[in-house]
Amino acid sequence: MKRTKKKWLAISAVALLTTALAGCGNSNSNSNSDSSTSKPSNTNATASAQTETSKPADSGDVPTLVWWTIGGQTPANFDKAIAAMNDYTAEKIGVKIDIKVASWGDWDTKINTIVNTGEPFDIMFTNNSKYSQQVTMGAFADLTDLVQSESPDLYKLIPQKVWDGTKIGGKIYSVPTYKDSSLTQYWVFDDKYVQKYGIDTAGIKTLKDLDKPFHDMKAGEGKSFYPLSLTQGDGFNGFFNGYDDMTLGLPPIGVKVDDASRKVVSVLEQPDIMEGLKQLHQWYQDGIINPDAPTKTEADKARPFFAAQAFPGAEASWQITEGVEKYDMFQIFGPIYTTSTIQGSLNAISANSKYKKEALKYLQLVNTDPKLRNMLAFGELGVDYDNVDGEKVIERKSDTWPLAAYTQGTFFDLAVTKGAPVDQWEQVRKLNDQATSSTNLGFALDISKLSTEVANTKAVWDKYRYELLTGASDPEKMVPKIVSELKAAGMDTIMKAAQEQVDTYFK
Repeated sequence: MKRTKKKWLAISAVALLTTALAGCGNSNSNSNSDSSTSKPSNTNATASAQTETSKPADSGDVPTLVWWTIGGQTPANFDKAIAAMNDYTAEKIGVKIDIKVASWGDWDTKINTIVNTGEPFDIMFTNNSKYSQQVTMGAFADLTDLVQSESPDLYKLIPQKVWDGTKIGGKIYSVPTYKDSSLTQYWVFDDKYVQKYGIDTAGIKTLKDLDKPFHDMKAGEGKSFYPLSLTQGDGFNGFFNGYDDMTLGLPPIGVKVDDASRKVVSVLEQPDIMEGLKQLHQWYQDGIINPDAPTKTEADKARPFFAAQAFPGAEASWQITEGVEKYDMFQIFGPIYTTSTIQGSLNAISANSKYKKEALKYLQLVNTDPKLRNMLAFGELGVDYDNVDGEKVIERKSDTWPLAAYTQGTFFDLAVTKGAPVDQWEQVRKLNDQATSSTNLGFALDISKLSTEVANTKAVWDKYRYELLTGASDPEKMVPKIVSELKAAGMDTIMKAAQEQVDTYFK
């Protein structure tokens, strides 16, 4: 992988707008309103058999690819919207799609089950929290040569730096979503509370700066009001932004993004992280955070505050999906490139798919055809959205479309939602151009000889992370316990190997 010139500014994360505009990057309260979606119906979240057996497209039969992705509850017109897409793509490239939706709360478990059991699929959304482990398991096809021969326009569209960021062992196993591939973190307030309580958003730079406005809101709105409403899947979004996880997908191990020495550390034991965890715990005790946060899988709408990885204009879509008149969004961190931010949104092709070439051609069309791009991102034309200016500007008519646009393809052929800046995607390009680089950019940890330790340490982290990152547990008691169990599961072995690989890579 190429190394990138290192600079240091601030920091931020893969954007994910809302279900319609979504992020990695990053999954996660993806700047996408993952938190504002609800559980999908079983109709479209159930497992499917392998793609239909088909004859060549020119015989009149069109292969249907199974694409597993993440999103909200599927609406009544979901099948009709997909049918319209399929009419279009069957004519354009001789391929149809069967989109399967795993809910935000169920995605981790569902995707793990699919990969572990070998359930057939063709395309799967994945990200930095799972990607390297899934590649090591042999779940995904090697696309290094195929992406150039079968989808040359797609290969040309995405910058080499972004392709390099997806590589594992020097090979490409997924198509990255070229969007805000650098990370920028935002904090977002419902403007009615900003006005009511005189909140100075310009003066808010740290978690501690949120303490007064949160307590003012709590005191004024009452006992059942929670200024910081969290769900188990993400906790406080962006909490570990200051550390590069080396694509491991295990936040307790990382390198501080501006550390020139690139020292691999136990992240939970770092003073800044411990201070933040204590603040979250205090808010939980004070009733700032909802008491069911560790078990809550889907966020309520109209949140008074949330943190998200995003980009300019994201609030226009959040206002629709959250049902809020006006959101005040301000940048708190970034933009910055890490290998993990690039891997915040990826679509991989099954190693066992019968239709690898067709899958690449479909992903190429998603990334180069504005009409298909808008249909995937916004739903059924005339029902979920209307075109305002050709394929360039759309107006949302519903808030029920479940698919997260950040998971699908580039933002640079996507329409702008009415109300967002008309140059929104140019602003995203500028964020990418201005992004500084983690000192570890370009490095991805090779876990091929660490699969047991990685699996065991992730199991430990999964056991405790919901309570820790929602403030429910006391970090002074819980962190030593977690670290002890992580060490017993192989954390020291991973850290030693990581340090050796980092030192060798940057020698």
